Amino acid sequence: MSEVLRNRVYIVTGGSRGFGLAIAKQLVAQGANVGLISRNQAGLDQVVAELGTDQAVGMACDVGSSEQVCAIFEEIRRHFGQLDGLINNAGLAAPNRVENLVEAEVISQVHTNFLGTVFCSQAAIPWLRGTDNPRIVNISSASAWHYDEISHLSIYASTKAAVERFTRDLRLELQHDCIGVTCIRPGGAITDFSVGWDPDAFAAALEGWKDMGTYMDMGMVPEDVAEAVCYCLTQRPGVAVDLLEVRPSVLTPKDGF
Repeated sequence: MSEVLRNRVYIVTGGSRGFGLAIAKQLVAQGANVGLISRNQAGLDQVVAELGTDQAVGMACDVGSSEQVCAIFEEIRRHFGQLDGLINNAGLAAPNRVENLVEAEVISQVHTNFLGTVFCSQAAIPWLRGTDNPRIVNISSASAWHYDEISHLSIYASTKAAVERFTRDLRLELQHDCIGVTCIRPGGAITDFSVGWDPDAFAAALEGWKDMGTYMDMGMVPEDVAEAVCYCLTQRPGVAVDLLEVRPSVLTPKDGF
């Protein structure tokens, strides 16, 4: 258990599965309290039951709605009595060739991945200001910069690149408040991220990806990202990891993926 994280309160968006779930579990294991946000209340209820109601609370929210976000953040802070940090993890993707992009899928990715990061950061800042080691951690993706991720993720990758640019300005603006701001750029990890993807578009994306080379940067697990988040949160006050890229370091053949 970390003395630095013990009894602190963090909001984790996209907390019902994948990276968000792993981050929540790691934080609770380190003695922190977590407010989990996602659109799936049933999923959140299962996670909270697993983590324990003393240290976790889950509330359904559309992070792309500023009004909902502000209300939920205030409720989570009231529940625990404080807020020490925010992990902007919520994200979704819908792979497709550019000429076949579906308007609703484009909008939903921008809505969740980018606007969600903006609105949640806005809501957290007033509650973080004045605490002794406040943090905002924004989760990007290696696909924002590297071409060896799954193909046909133009919109997802663009929203994550936007998150990184937004994070740079956020860091500068919050220095006067001593709020540490970090961007973590994870590489390929095995999660349930592809749930709900159009099977034909996904198949085409995989074919395009395999044509780009024999090996892939895949093989991480969500716990790797969770450990990176905790590392960033435990820096001493006045020091913040600016950008942390965590990627697999072993060549893995794409055959059989």
